[in-house]
Amino acid sequence: MKTRGIRNQSWWSGRVFLLGVLVVIAGEWGLTVEGSQAIQLESYAEKEANLKDQARDGLFNRWTFDQQKSDEAPIGFSMLGFGEGPAADWMVKGDREAPSGANLLAVNSSCQATTCYRLIVANGFQYEYPDVSVRMRFPLDAAAGVGGVVFGVRDATHFYAVVVNLAAKTLDISRVVDGKELRLAQAPILPKATPWHTLRIQRNTIISKDFIETFFDGKFVVTAEDQSLAIGQVGLLIRGQNSLHFDNLHAIPLFSQRPLSAPAAY
Repeated sequence: MKTRGIRNQSWWSGRVFLLGVLVVIAGEWGLTVEGSQAIQLESYAEKEANLKDQARDGLFNRWTFDQQKSDEAPIGFSMLGFGEGPAADWMVKGDREAPSGANLLAVNSSCQATTCYRLIVANGFQYEYPDVSVRMRFPLDAAAGVGGVVFGVRDATHFYAVVVNLAAKTLDISRVVDGKELRLAQAPILPKATPWHTLRIQRNTIISKDFIETFFDGKFVVTAEDQSLAIGQVGLLIRGQNSLHFDNLHAIPLFSQRPLSAPAAY
């Protein structure tokens, strides 16, 4: 009986010691255990305040063009051109069917060359790994609508472009360096039966590889690996002779990302 009592005492001492070690580790790692007041959860109001602070620091950017008057050039943007031909006409227009509710950004290009890119980029914002999305409305004559998003923009001859061709039902990822254009990837798209479409790009990095992922109408389209260009501006583009409407342009640094593969079963 005495031996059993010693063994039980030793067993409980080991358990208490192990629990103490776990509590210390939890405290070091910032974890909480039941009954511990070491970490207090953020309230809804605190979460909202933190997000507002991040927005003030320029982490999140959204352009709806609703604060401007119709028939004005968009404020806070610069226009660039790649390829010969006249400049494009970028103008804020009132439209009750705009996703943001009041205005949209309309662009019309009379440049006839298919290699003619006309860009508009947001001033004062530089991203290395951006997450950019925009709503797009193509003209009734879909053959006239070719455009999309640019990022990594250093100037008119250095940028990445993700271009949607609704007539051909394709999406291209291209790179322009020193005025030389190279297509990195192309894939088919399945547009939804709706006037407004959504284009989204994310540039990410894993170890020493940089890659670009594209999404159209909420579905993944194609990815391309490239490290030629680093930090740069973001914006919109139109290609060739056509017109397009844009709204709800969003841009943030890609500090979080969806899983690139399904989680493990365990």
